[in-house]
Amino acid sequence: MIWYYFSLPKPLFSDPTATVIETKSGELLGAKIAEDGQWRFPETDSVPEKFKSCILAFEDQQFYRHVGFNPVAMTEAIIQNIKAGKVVRGGSTITQQVIRLARKGQKRTYFEKFIELILSTRLELGASKEEILRLYASHAPFGGNVVGVDMAAWRYFGLSTDQLSWSESATLAVLPNAPSLIYPGKNQIKLLKKRNRLLKTLLEQHTIDSLTYELSISESLPQKPYRLPQTAPHLLDQLTKEHKGKRIQTTINASLQRQVNQQVKQHYQSLRQNEVHNMAVLVLDINTREVLSYVGNAPTDNAHQKDVDIIQAGRSTGSTLKPLLYAAMMDKGELLPSQLVSDVPTVIAGYTPKNYDETFSGAVPANRALARSLNIPAVRLLQQYGLQRFRDELHAFSIKNLRYSADHYGLSLIVGGAEGNLWDLCKTYAGLAGTLNHYEESSSEYFTNEFTEPILIAGQKVDFGEKAKQKPVFGAGSIWLTFEAMKKVNRPQGDEAWEFYDSSREIAWKTGTSFGNRDAWAIGASKDYVVGVWIGNADGEGRPELTGLNSAAPVLFDVVNLLPNSKWFPTPYDDLVKANICSKSGFLAGEQCLSHEAFIPILGIKTKPCPYHQLIHLDATGRYRVNSSCESVGTMIHEPWFVLPPLQAYYFKTKNADYRSLPPYRTDCTKESLASMDFIFPKGNNSVYLPKGFDGITNEVVLKIAHTQPETRVFWYIDDLFVGVTKQFHEMPVKPNPGVHLITVLDEKGNELKRRIEIKE
Repeated sequence: MIWYYFSLPKPLFSDPTATVIETKSGELLGAKIAEDGQWRFPETDSVPEKFKSCILAFEDQQFYRHVGFNPVAMTEAIIQNIKAGKVVRGGSTITQQVIRLARKGQKRTYFEKFIELILSTRLELGASKEEILRLYASHAPFGGNVVGVDMAAWRYFGLSTDQLSWSESATLAVLPNAPSLIYPGKNQIKLLKKRNRLLKTLLEQHTIDSLTYELSISESLPQKPYRLPQTAPHLLDQLTKEHKGKRIQTTINASLQRQVNQQVKQHYQSLRQNEVHNMAVLVLDINTREVLSYVGNAPTDNAHQKDVDIIQAGRSTGSTLKPLLYAAMMDKGELLPSQLVSDVPTVIAGYTPKNYDETFSGAVPANRALARSLNIPAVRLLQQYGLQRFRDELHAFSIKNLRYSADHYGLSLIVGGAEGNLWDLCKTYAGLAGTLNHYEESSSEYFTNEFTEPILIAGQKVDFGEKAKQKPVFGAGSIWLTFEAMKKVNRPQGDEAWEFYDSSREIAWKTGTSFGNRDAWAIGASKDYVVGVWIGNADGEGRPELTGLNSAAPVLFDVVNLLPNSKWFPTPYDDLVKANICSKSGFLAGEQCLSHEAFIPILGIKTKPCPYHQLIHLDATGRYRVNSSCESVGTMIHEPWFVLPPLQAYYFKTKNADYRSLPPYRTDCTKESLASMDFIFPKGNNSVYLPKGFDGITNEVVLKIAHTQPETRVFWYIDDLFVGVTKQFHEMPVKPNPGVHLITVLDEKGNELKRRIEIKE
């Protein structure tokens, strides 16, 4: 009795199984073959009614009446086999067949039959009839390396078991009887006879009606195996690492996944003409943090790393971190949304950032600098904010590839000097959007775990933590203003006039292009969804024209258009304050500013007032500046004037035709001290290499300044040695000896400027 009780192994089957991923509704997305080379799905949860009726009618009509074996059937089988002199019929029940499948490799002897009989009764005592049917359906052979009805349905009909017709269910039911001799594509006549004989039995049992029978026998047999769906192959590889051999229901939306796959395929056909071979797309639901679509790579080939999951691969972040700096500075009250920031030639500790188009705006509103993804303002703002301070704050976003110190990255951190992956960047943008949503839904409260990991497994619930008044990283007001700036990023060709159409999608989005055109990014967030796109070559080869705007953005908006439309984020009034803002500079309005009301972060009220407006005094003609040394106060015209520093003004007026330079002083007036010029080249404490031509001769280096009044004559000196004078265009070619030199410029009004440089050959 003790042996009998413990006679069945637990588990009964220990064969390795395939890893299977499905949707929440059970739709197959893909599968990876079992370690032993068999297509064996994990045990099925239930046996479809049609297949159950067929298998019982064909194999064991007394299944629900016996206790593991059928003496009558066994006796009849023995008699028929003796008369025929060979085995022509088996008398095994489904329960006995389950035991035989579990004891694979055993010889077919009467003693083995006796053991199977004993173990069958033990199985009947320990498992329900439905459990025994599930075991049989999961482990029965169906020809070749196909095991189990779930896999057989896909392999032979391209369908899940619950979609099978009566004819298809009957075909599968007769296969385990002789899987090595009869299977689709082989011995078709025998297979057809067996199937039709089973359908006849079902008709006689009144399981099906005559019309169903006639239609069923008219169906053709499958001729060749079907390929399994490979809707999300890289997700399958990702989940296999932790859930090998299991059936996993994922959060993937199958319809959306197929549509995104199609978009990726279409764009890939175009991009490959430029020898760009890899692409990844990730779609998240912000409210649940579920992954709705996971495309790890384009449908490329082995020569171009088609199996690499780019979503998890570390790549240069390009400009995708800029919104975080913008939000951080506003959150701390160190920047206002439209405040002018400097965009001039810059050298910081030997590092020379450049804008993508290699132009300069002089001064540009911060929100416009973000929308245009200008590098120089971003680098200067990072230096102002503090590199170490910003690097420390990035820990909150858990960007795995961002693992080095601030000193390692330097100021290039903000323009692609660091690495991140699409998963973490989409998670970060989803956290920003989620902060806004929760702030609105919870009466101006935050959640402590807003920047949590997205989920891939259906049924899991994301833990946003507890409600708190303290912001997780940035306040809702700063995030909302950042998203407002990102909404105005120039859209791809064909969608430029999006604001004029009611059906247009409002989305906060950011592009990024890494150095050498190796990585093209586009990440966008609406109220409900985040879509992230990466395009490039997995081996790091850069390609001309590979940019976030030209390459990744079109894919982003094609995917966004597949999603339900979302409303824009509500304004978080409790984390904003209205203030008078200078219409010209974007600073808090000073006494001389024309102003307008605008929302700013609460701490923004502590920023300094506009430094660029000053009250100047003009003579009666309005053409010249005057002062009390040459004009009576009573006859002066007093006018507020917008004045940028010389270097900023030099570039600013080239793109802003309405910028008015300061009028000159009238000749009879005593000059007031006022900064009027600045160096364009060289930058301070900079090393300058004398250029050499193709003929090997050392050429001159060109010194250059900006002057608020270009017509003023400027005198140039090197180490107190006069080298020339300029007017209107203040550029001076020189060829000093190698070494450290002091450059001095003096204008005819007495303004002086000095700069020390080191000349190298």
